[in-house]
Amino acid sequence: MNISRAIANNRTFFTAPVTETAFRAAFPNATHKLSKTRNISEKSSNANITNYTSKLNFNIQRRLHSTFSPSTPSTAIPSFAGYTKDEASASRDKNRVFSYLMLGATGTVLASTAQASVHGFLVNLAASADVLAVSKLEVDLSNIKIGDSVTVKWRGKPVFVRHRTNDQITQSELVPMSELVDPQTDAERVKIPEWLVLVGICTHLGCVPIKDSGDFGAYYCPCHGSHYDYSGRIRKGPAPLNLEIPEYIIDGNLLTIG
Repeated sequence: MNISRAIANNRTFFTAPVTETAFRAAFPNATHKLSKTRNISEKSSNANITNYTSKLNFNIQRRLHSTFSPSTPSTAIPSFAGYTKDEASASRDKNRVFSYLMLGATGTVLASTAQASVHGFLVNLAASADVLAVSKLEVDLSNIKIGDSVTVKWRGKPVFVRHRTNDQITQSELVPMSELVDPQTDAERVKIPEWLVLVGICTHLGCVPIKDSGDFGAYYCPCHGSHYDYSGRIRKGPAPLNLEIPEYIIDGNLLTIG
């Protein structure tokens, strides 16, 4: 008996060229109909073939399609060797993670140490608070009369501040450059013509000149006989350079040196 199976429209049909007795034995609850209205004889070798169709109840047989392939029941546990790691591989992974952790921690500590060292070094190089306090000096110019010269201390050095008269200004501006050891015009040495600001240290050997003295009436160094004019320029003596001019700003009656 050759029985074939066909599935269509969610219904299962079995068709086979068999006799009615064989079909009834295989499907006792099936309904059937003759494909052709003819008499059938089971014993006849040339019996007419009747096509019987078995129509199953869809509500009873719910599993029409399945990928499950029935097999002999087994209690064997499947192998997951391809998804797991052996002890040696797991140990290598743990060691690698630990190495990365230690490397990162060491790098962080070294970076922090380097930053602290550099910061401390730079702080030591910076000027202290007392040095910064004396780095600038403010002088009230309203207390200096015309023609007077006062001496103030700035960064451990004497500084001459002279309030020049008109005659002193004119005399300084008319000096020929050919007569100067260190040629400089008066305009190059002052910011405001009335005020002359100089570092009171002789450029010869570092002595402190005396104000209102010398052949030119301004400053004179008695140590070796250097004479300076009302612009602080060397006019006579062994000094090779003019008196130094510090950095300063004049704002109204306030002089800020440094």
